[in-house]
Amino acid sequence: MDESRMDERTDLLMRVEGMTCDGCAEAVRRTVRRLDPEAAVEVDRAGERVAIRTSAQSLAIAEALGKAGYTATAMTG
Repeated sequence: MDESRMDERTDLLMRVEGMTCDGCAEAVRRTVRRLDPEAAVEVDRAGERVAIRTSAQSLAIAEALGKAGYTATAMTG
């Protein structure tokens, strides 16, 4: 198994709707870190944006956030 591939991280920018408080922002961070405990997650609650550096797939993150009650879609910048 190629360990260097396992450590590859991608920068993702997602629009996440439904974050109304700091508790929501923390819930988003926790949800992402359940998929990738080493993920770097920066939440802009007012702008409804979440920047993530992760090895997890964007679709998996969007699905997990959906199950947590948020609407998440990938953005391109």
